[in-house]
Amino acid sequence: MNIEVLKPGLLTTLQDAGRPGFAHLGVGRAGAFDAPALRIANALCSNPSDACALEITLLGPALRYQADAWIAITGAPIPFRLDGVEQPMWAPVFVAAGATVELGAMRSGCRSYLAVRGGFDVAPVLGSRSMDVNARLGPFNGRPLRASDVLKIAAANSAQAAARKPVSWRIDPRPWFREDPFESLRLLPGSHFDKLEETSRKWLFSESFTVHTDSNRVGLRLSGPALEFREPIEMVSEGCVPGLLQLPPSGQPIAFGPECPVSGGYPRIGQVAAVDIPRLAQLKASDALRFAPCTFDDALRALRERERALAALENAIRYRFNGNLEHLQEKQNGFRVPLR
Repeated sequence: MNIEVLKPGLLTTLQDAGRPGFAHLGVGRAGAFDAPALRIANALCSNPSDACALEITLLGPALRYQADAWIAITGAPIPFRLDGVEQPMWAPVFVAAGATVELGAMRSGCRSYLAVRGGFDVAPVLGSRSMDVNARLGPFNGRPLRASDVLKIAAANSAQAAARKPVSWRIDPRPWFREDPFESLRLLPGSHFDKLEETSRKWLFSESFTVHTDSNRVGLRLSGPALEFREPIEMVSEGCVPGLLQLPPSGQPIAFGPECPVSGGYPRIGQVAAVDIPRLAQLKASDALRFAPCTFDDALRALRERERALAALENAIRYRFNGNLEHLQEKQNGFRVPLR
């Protein structure tokens, strides 16, 4: 089962849950920037949560399917047509052999995810099928997809793969994607936060910042009030992870993404809470954001709540496929789990 890339889109890459455990070798994690969107797309295709899917940035690809397949698209809203007919996001969609899927320009947000039943079957590199574009690591030597590329789909193991009956339900996207272009991200203080000037410490949590055009999966460069330290800081390189907020000499922060370096020498003034990294992933150039102070306990509690809600949603989808969903409709700490 193969898919031919007719048009690659602006930046379309293969991503799974990433390749953790190689930072000591200088190899970053990569993987999907919006991890919940990837997991939900995979759940809608009856895939393992870490199966390989397409991460689509701003403008989507056109793909021709050479065999019957089930697909699902989640993340940022994007026009989705199957042989010219509009299709719903956040739902399983059957694609017949020979059909063409076309994805347009995103109305809001920055990244969408396309999963296919069985997952994309490309050779893993260091245990992951993720492309690290900055490091040129992964399938296709880490480069984004190009026209005429052919993607192989792994064989599906369930009866759903052979079924053609249309699906009449979809996920409510509102708990998982916010249309509001202005984001407030929870920020834990970094090891050098206290070394900022008092005014800069106030500005970090009271002023807005704008995403610079020179932003990508390595990190989002932010434009705003110039933040300054009380005195120069001399330091050696330290470990870096996605969500880290560094402050270079320009005074304009950089929020790291999944292709960030494993170490860096700029002072670290904060860490975006893990639960808010999917929101960071959906910010594009010119989008505005603010930071809200957060404690470690609050960040951990919010992440656990999100993970419980996500697990409940994945379970609800499995029950929906089995026709037994009545007792799984629930609300939990603001994360709803409806299928409609």
